[in-house]
Amino acid sequence: MAIHGQNDRENFRSAYRHGFLRTAACTLITAIAQPDRNAEAVLRIARECHDEGVGLAVFPELTLSGYSIEDVVLQDTLLDAVESALDDVVAGSADLLPVLVVGAPLRYRNRVHNTAVVVHRGRVLGVAPKSYLPTYREFYERRQLAVGDDVRATIVVPDGAGGRTEVPFGPDLLFRAEDVPGLVLHVEICEDMWVPVPPSAEAALAGATVLANLSGSPITVGRAEDRKLLCRSASSRCLAAYVYAAAGEGESSTDLAWDGQTMIFENGVLLAETERFPKEARRSVADVDLDLLRAERARMGTFDDNRRHLAERRPDGGDGVREVVFRLDPPGGDIGLRREVERFPFVPADESRLALDCYEAYNIQVSGLEQRLRAIGDPKIVIGVSGGLDSTHALIVAARAMDRLGRPRSDILAFTLPGFATGERTKGNAVRLSEALGVTFETIDITETARLMLKNLEHPFSRDEPVYDVTFENVQAGLRTDYLFRAANQRGGIVLGTGDLSELALGWSTYGVGDQMSHYNVNGGVPKTLIQHLIRWVAATDLFDDEVSAVLTDVLDTEITPELVPTGEDEEVQSSEAKIGPYNLQDFTLFWTLRYGLRPSKIAFLAWHAWHDPEAGDWPAGFPVEKRPSYTLAEIRRWSEVFAQRFFGFSQFKRSALPNGPKVSAGGSLSPRGDWRAPSDMSARIWVEEIRAKVPEE
Repeated sequence: MAIHGQNDRENFRSAYRHGFLRTAACTLITAIAQPDRNAEAVLRIARECHDEGVGLAVFPELTLSGYSIEDVVLQDTLLDAVESALDDVVAGSADLLPVLVVGAPLRYRNRVHNTAVVVHRGRVLGVAPKSYLPTYREFYERRQLAVGDDVRATIVVPDGAGGRTEVPFGPDLLFRAEDVPGLVLHVEICEDMWVPVPPSAEAALAGATVLANLSGSPITVGRAEDRKLLCRSASSRCLAAYVYAAAGEGESSTDLAWDGQTMIFENGVLLAETERFPKEARRSVADVDLDLLRAERARMGTFDDNRRHLAERRPDGGDGVREVVFRLDPPGGDIGLRREVERFPFVPADESRLALDCYEAYNIQVSGLEQRLRAIGDPKIVIGVSGGLDSTHALIVAARAMDRLGRPRSDILAFTLPGFATGERTKGNAVRLSEALGVTFETIDITETARLMLKNLEHPFSRDEPVYDVTFENVQAGLRTDYLFRAANQRGGIVLGTGDLSELALGWSTYGVGDQMSHYNVNGGVPKTLIQHLIRWVAATDLFDDEVSAVLTDVLDTEITPELVPTGEDEEVQSSEAKIGPYNLQDFTLFWTLRYGLRPSKIAFLAWHAWHDPEAGDWPAGFPVEKRPSYTLAEIRRWSEVFAQRFFGFSQFKRSALPNGPKVSAGGSLSPRGDWRAPSDMSARIWVEEIRAKVPEE
């Protein structure tokens, strides 16, 4: 049975049940020309990997003999010892979980080949020869070894019981696990990665999701970064995981040195690496997300177009691969999760990366607004400012755009429109920020107009009854937008929207004559969790003066609230997050839903690992310690269901009529003209049912 079919509540905490493959890139202390000792080292590491729940362990090039063996690789005594050592590895793997990818020089026909032997649970699944042998600079491999790029055959190898068996042999082999959806392994060796069209590229097009590279690769200054670049590039272009293991300690220092570099990349992201020049065996271990790779390939149609184009050039029109099927039989229990899961997928925890993201996001917004203003005759900007995060950020985007266009900030017409529940702090910040920026500022109190509308509607509030329903709220939200549009008509301006990506995802806006509508919305591509960091970044730069920065800092400390419902003297202000869920969690869910289309149960699994312990993992730079929350699985389940109902169920009609605005995050946007197109009358039932069936309540 497929893993996802077994993914019920009982197995919720199993990484394998959620489409992960625990992978290890291993380097060891090589014993040159002592295959038996190398086999012992391989099995020792393999057993440790087994205990960690590793499903794939990749070792360096010519693991069993040593890479730096030179002409000794042609000695029959050595080759006999390699076969004996390989027999030991096969026999010793019988009760171990990992697929072992081990390097060995093997005889085939008239030559010796540099090969990768794929071993699992007491049998050899197949053997991949090195396709491209370097004969430049310090390399002279063709002197001893045969190229394997044209081999499509079988080879006789040890069977683990002192006998021999015939298995597939060639660089065209794909190893597919029938019980782990998405696990398709391809193996190449060292130089294969350095050629313009490596074997792994064609294998990925044919279906391989995990690409392994057994490498000797002696170290010289700068080569480690070159390897890293190639691995990252391969994983990104091939939409695959790339597992790299290089030779290290124990290889001959006659003319070269070795650093034992190991790393695991996934779709261009480094998941794990070890320190170089280790004094003992080391391994990088990470959980590769097979679902993510599959989802990415499904979205990038050009990936399969490339496969189809190359297949048309082959005589048989096929993919040019042979498939070897096996069963991994992974564990079903909780083995943890060996990968970093960002709490804020829209906000990197790495400080330098966050600064770059903020720079790019802010300038995308500013340049988008500049272009719109130029294109429509340089109108004034009309904006409603509340003192909250979104309108504050939209205002400083507008101010920067005016500066860059050489126009006075007084061409920004900022209105604060207090209603029944407007707080003094937020209103005060709106006033202070507008004055500090030097924009044209005006207050229009909407309370009396709202009272009149409620009276005309015969709403209970007009009879002094404290009924704060959706009509009461939307009368205020609608009036604010109505005033802004009419002011824009009157004063030659356009209304600048302030609503963000998170609000659009959850439908947390008033449709039509409300905050859902504007002439142009600079915040529509920015999630709530990123906006606070953008404001913090702007406050820390020299774009504006100290008074502006001081107001921005105060805005960051205010409660996220629509300020539509009055509160009693001792009551808390109306909270958006109490109604629609913590933006921390909802942005997390939004990213994985929008970017990769993952199942809600898997997103909940990731969210639990990211959020259950505030002391674990990294937080974005500047995130206040006292505001670092944690969430239980019950809370994650509850708000996941709210997200599914709001996102898939009844909010799309608002997104189908969105105003223009720039896409900002690689996580996606919700514009019906861009990233997200969906019917407005769709049901959320299947997503809600998936949550209820597969996510435990505690």
